[in-house]
Amino acid sequence: MRYYVNLDPTPGAPPILVDLVELPSGRLEVHLDGRPIEVDVVEVTAERRQLSVRVGGQVVDLTTEGTPPEIGAVASGHRSYVRVESERMRSAEQAKKSTVAGGDKVVKSPMPGRVVKVLVAKGDGVEVGQGLLVLEAMKMENEVKARVAGTVADVHVAAGAAVEGGAKLVTLA
Repeated sequence: MRYYVNLDPTPGAPPILVDLVELPSGRLEVHLDGRPIEVDVVEVTAERRQLSVRVGGQVVDLTTEGTPPEIGAVASGHRSYVRVESERMRSAEQAKKSTVAGGDKVVKSPMPGRVVKVLVAKGDGVEVGQGLLVLEAMKMENEVKARVAGTVADVHVAAGAAVEGGAKLVTLA
């Protein structure tokens, strides 16, 4: 299965191509942008989504949160957000974009959490990468940023609100 992994939130940034094949032995055959890479993954706990990943001889403990395509990952004490799309997800998204324009204008919660602070109000102009609100998840505060420039058409949450992953936070026009 091919996955498109984007570590850079800038719109139009090129993704990393990850090809995964599960072998009959259960091991993974992985190619990163066409180059083979030695990887071994062991699930530590399913309910907390913790993995132990060995990449090229180096072991990293990894905790994931959220649901694809927007995934949060904590590795070696550092939190990052990545966009991971399978070929199937990407095809479905392209089909949806061809029929419905402006999909990036609805900002959704990348994970369940609590809104700590709303940084924008209806009518505010925002630029790409500008903070829209602060979301607390797993005792860490995360700034949710705009992926496109626009004007805030609606703010769907208030400070203190609990949200599920995928919940509408802000709509841009």
